[in-house]
This record gives sequence, C-alpha cells and structure tokens, in this order.
Amino acid sequence: MTAQFPGYFISFEGIDGAGKSTHIESFAQLIKDRHPDREIVLTREPGGTQLGEQLRGLLLDAPMNLETEALLMFAARREHIAQVIEPALRSGKIVISDRFTDASFAYQGGGRGLSLDKLNDLERWVQGRADGSLLQPNLTILFDLPGTVAEVRRSKVRAPDKFEQMDLTFFEKVRQEYLRRAKADSKRFHLVDATQTQESIWSGLQKLDIKLVDE
Repeated sequence: MTAQFPGYFISFEGIDGAGKSTHIESFAQLIKDRHPDREIVLTREPGGTQLGEQLRGLLLDAPMNLETEALLMFAARREHIAQVIEPALRSGKIVISDRFTDASFAYQGGGRGLSLDKLNDLERWVQGRADGSLLQPNLTILFDLPGTVAEVRRSKVRAPDKFEQMDLTFFEKVRQEYLRRAKADSKRFHLVDATQTQESIWSGLQKLDIKLVDE
C-alpha cells in the first residue's frame, strides 16, 4: 500500500463493458473539486508513459505467448510506477489509474490461466518496497458485472481489441478472479454493482468517503 507516500492512489477495475471508463474522468473532476489544493494525475494501464503506450498497442492487438504477455504487462507497469506513479505520490498528488495489477491477475491469471504464483512473483518484483511491502492502490473501485451483460454492452462499441473479442467463458473467469482479489483485500476494494443505471452508479461514487493520507 502507499501509506509511506503523502499522495493517494486510486485504481478503477472491471471487465470490459463494465462501464468504469464512462465514469473515471468525472470521478477525477469530483476529487479535484473536493481537494482543490491537490493535483490529480489521471493515467491508465497498459500505458501511462511513452514506452507504456507503445507496449499497449502490442498487448491489445498482437498475438503472443501468454507468459510474454504477462511479462510485457509488468514491464509497462514498472515503467509506469517509476516514471509516473511513485513521483506523483511522493509529491502528494492524487493518482487515478484506469487499471493496475488486479487486471493482470484477472485477465492473464483468471481469464487466460497463467499461474497465480508466477503473477505473485512478478507483483513482488515490480511493486516491492524496501520495507517488504507492496505498492498498491489505497482504494480500488471494482465495477462488477456479469459477463452476459458486459457482452451485450461490448457489442455496441468500437472495434474490439483482442481481449474484448474473447468469449463469455473467458470473461466469467476474469470476473471471478477480480472478486477473489476483492474478497482477499476487502479493505482496499469498493465494489460497484455495474448492472445499475449510469445515474445510480454515479450517485454511489459521489457518496464515497475518501480520506487522504494526511487527513
């Protein structure tokens, strides 16, 4: 977790079609309005840096070995942490990221079946701190949605990337891994019932009581 930093780290998670990207910019503005003295850094994974954005194109479209995919995801994440996330948190900024490590466990682990032990090793390597802790979000907002509903929503949007083209079984496995992570770290996660209307979801997000590190 990020308690050693004066900043605050929030991640948005959920299967494709859950609606997290619909709300993230409005949520960032909401947090800015509540904390006008804090700078907001809105970023995403894979991506967030020049190298990360280049890797994003490969990761979302190019066929590759599963372990290669996971290694590239964490390589992009290491750069993201080093160049964007840690510097922002050290200077007291609020970082809001569209996906972080929970997505790797959900997609490469749950969906694709990569060993969770391998992902745990990568997580410790890439996010490990000198004191033995892991850099993790202070808060993860998980948009939870059944795969069948998400599938309908995805069919109405732009041309799908290689993950968005996966079948219902894949996305149900992704969802279950997200829920497993949320249960294992319930203090960090806030679950959003993404079957609600956009208005209801936004109303719930506005009611979140977020305590910054120095409050």
